[in-house]
Amino acid sequence: MHPELAGRLIDEHTMARLTALADLDPDLVLDDFTTPEAVAALADAEVVLSGWGCPPIDESVLAAAPKLRAVIHAAGSVKHHITDACWKRGIEVASAAWANALPVAEYTVAVALLANKQLLRIREDYRDRRAPYDWQRAYADAGNYRRTVGIIGASRIGRRVLELLRPHDLDLLLHDPYVTPAEAARLGARAVGLDELCTAADVVSVHAPELPDTRHLIDGRRLALMRDGSTLINTSRGSLIDQDALIGELVSGRLNAVIDVTVPEVLPADSPLYDLPNVVLTPHVAGSLGRELHRMAAAAADELALWADGRPFAHPVLADDVHRTA
Repeated sequence: MHPELAGRLIDEHTMARLTALADLDPDLVLDDFTTPEAVAALADAEVVLSGWGCPPIDESVLAAAPKLRAVIHAAGSVKHHITDACWKRGIEVASAAWANALPVAEYTVAVALLANKQLLRIREDYRDRRAPYDWQRAYADAGNYRRTVGIIGASRIGRRVLELLRPHDLDLLLHDPYVTPAEAARLGARAVGLDELCTAADVVSVHAPELPDTRHLIDGRRLALMRDGSTLINTSRGSLIDQDALIGELVSGRLNAVIDVTVPEVLPADSPLYDLPNVVLTPHVAGSLGRELHRMAAAAADELALWADGRPFAHPVLADDVHRTA
């Protein structure tokens, strides 16, 4: 992982657990498998504990690690470092993606409820008026009661969002080509096509994985289907949205957006998304941030405890599932 990440990720309690479970040097943090230090460590390594910034574990790395049997990823996606060579070797893989999904879902639910409350419009209106006003009359259509929220993707995050929204008086829609109507109903939602979801929802939230088939999943045509005044939330990947088409809708004021991911990830300084009053723009922080990083490290320690005890991982990553997950 990135060397500076380890100290932020692994707190004192979890480090004590890790060192009790395994022969582990707390000061050995690698982001390059080709250094002499790394080669020496790989020679005896049975498990790699990885995080953001882990280089690919390819055939050359595996050749230097004859005893390697497992990789435990203290973060989400393993696509960037688990290669076909790992699957061919039979390396067992676990991920803390479920732990990273929790804060993303919490972020999504918070902003979805505030979007239906028309928080941004009211904030700007109050800032401009600075005087008594009939807010009930002006915002008679605000609020969450009997609103419709559409979730795109029954991923870990999408499912957790549905779970957290279920206690509210909302109509929940779900679009996912892998989910049947019966399964959607068990999740508390109604399965619909993507066009119907965009047309019907007051809030559309994107939780699909980044795949070739999902690039510009929400394009100009589908943005045009969305209701006037509705809100698009994207905490997945910027490529899933036609960003130029979205900017056009946002500049016009027809739609609102909460955007945590963009293309490029750091927008140019002159992007209108920084300044539009109907946009909440955050720098890819919906996932684990600050203290939330410790949850992922604790999850990795739990997996290591299971592996050391000869038991299967609680949250394994399977080769057959990688192609359709984040």
